[in-house]
Amino acid sequence: MLPAGNISSAYRKPHTCWQHHAALTGGMPYSEPARTAARRTRSLASSSSSAVPTMGITIYGCGHDEAVLFREMAPRFGVMPTITEAAVSEANIELAFGNRCISVGHKTQITNSTLLALSQLGVTYISTRSIGYNHINLKYAESVGMTVGNVAYSPDSVADYTLMLMLMAVRNAKSIIRRADIHDYRLNELRGKELRDLTIGVIGTGRIGAAVVDRLRGFGCRILAYDNRPKTAADYLPLDELLQRSDIVTLHTPLNADTRHLLNRQRIEQMKHGAFIINTGRGSLLDTEALIPALESGRLGGAALDVLEGEEGIFYADCRNKPIQSKPLLRLQELPNVLISPHTAYYTDHALSDTVENSITNCLKFESGNQHG
Repeated sequence: MLPAGNISSAYRKPHTCWQHHAALTGGMPYSEPARTAARRTRSLASSSSSAVPTMGITIYGCGHDEAVLFREMAPRFGVMPTITEAAVSEANIELAFGNRCISVGHKTQITNSTLLALSQLGVTYISTRSIGYNHINLKYAESVGMTVGNVAYSPDSVADYTLMLMLMAVRNAKSIIRRADIHDYRLNELRGKELRDLTIGVIGTGRIGAAVVDRLRGFGCRILAYDNRPKTAADYLPLDELLQRSDIVTLHTPLNADTRHLLNRQRIEQMKHGAFIINTGRGSLLDTEALIPALESGRLGGAALDVLEGEEGIFYADCRNKPIQSKPLLRLQELPNVLISPHTAYYTDHALSDTVENSITNCLKFESGNQHG
């Protein structure tokens, strides 16, 4: 076990962990808004200087930036964190020995055999540092006695990024920037569009979708929405009608069995000629094999994708010196009207701080008997 000050050397070895002790401060309710939570955390931290640690949490798949935040925040909550860069697997479950709660990242699928091994080790709660659960088999986790909880983080991170992608898509930013990079400063033969002249269809109006709607109002565009449970002030329509009327469709619904390939070949064919698709939700909400021919033929005007089917093992990795096995990704990146970014919409300093803090407090809440799923 390395001392807390020796972070860089510990971080380079995936199975090396470090721990540190701090004072108990308590935790915030899961639903408490992030900004309120931050104020409360500062207040709690200022009054916690003498209590002893009361619980341990093993943090898997922890990047360096997250590790810095976990080390900074743990003293405020009386937690001993065991931190590893490696994703949770049967090979490293021993790092969770003695801890009922673990925190995991969203970048790697957690196998059922790993869930079973964790349960047998005594782990009863998994806090995933994401909004989505699609990397964990929730039914199987429940069957082996484990509760899984997600985190709330600033919806502004993804909402801002979504608006940026919309504007880049309708202003042909990819072609303009690529041409400028080679000192071709002529006007693009394709003129851009203004959002106020367009109809935007927002699929999914939870916290992120609602934040997107709020931002769109400032542009003066027509806003349509689809959700099984309407949650914000918008013009809600059936999905098929929204697709037929929207110039831009943006996806913000959770991924589950019902929403996988929500935009399939049939629904893509229903969309307006020249429409754009924006996806900052999950890659499999969109049928990539159906998307590509629609883009190639000009049936769709373009797409901006922060998430993609088959992104696992590619996004978040340095692939400059190795071949990309995903043919759909390679084809999409060749197209001048497609923007690809590596699942980074959530990645802001504010959202990352929310994620780390709420992962800790979720575990504390579970330990206190105040469970949520």
